[in-house]
Amino acid sequence: MATEFSLLERTILKAKGLSDEQLAALGEMGVQGRAAFEEIGTVVTLLELLPDLDPAVAARVLEWALPPAPGAAPAAPGAPLPTIVVDSSDVIFCANCHHKQPKDYTPGDLCVNCGRQAEPIEQCFWCGASGPGKFCRNCGAHFVRTAELPLALLLRRDGLAKDEIPRRLNEASAEEKEQLWGRVRRARI
Repeated sequence: MATEFSLLERTILKAKGLSDEQLAALGEMGVQGRAAFEEIGTVVTLLELLPDLDPAVAARVLEWALPPAPGAAPAAPGAPLPTIVVDSSDVIFCANCHHKQPKDYTPGDLCVNCGRQAEPIEQCFWCGASGPGKFCRNCGAHFVRTAELPLALLLRRDGLAKDEIPRRLNEASAEEKEQLWGRVRRARI
């Protein structure tokens, strides 16, 4: 009366919802391994063999037991297929609307979707060079917001490290930035 399912197959079938009695009934019918479910073929046939089986359990069992047909949709209705999008390293996305730019895009062009500058040209607080992106192509410094460029220049004069300045500006509270702006205003007089 014991089935010939392997221990792993028994464990998986129990996890799918079959009981020991249902496994034994399948064994008595000659279903003694995962390959035998190919002969059963459909949920309807499995339900005819085991009338007390829940249709959802039957669907899960056959989803596990049967190899998926090439190009077939997922067995569970509404289950999304995982999507993976791989873009090449030269792809540019708009900084405003995140729309992918065409291959003939050059820095400074306007976005084809929203019409704003897709990749703003920033000025480096460290070396003074300008360019698109998040990092200076000349010295490697992380660009700071244009509105905070005077603050970054002040911190550079104070002797802070190149990598420390953007981090400190991002972590600074409004009061700390206001104190730095006060120092900038006093230095301009």
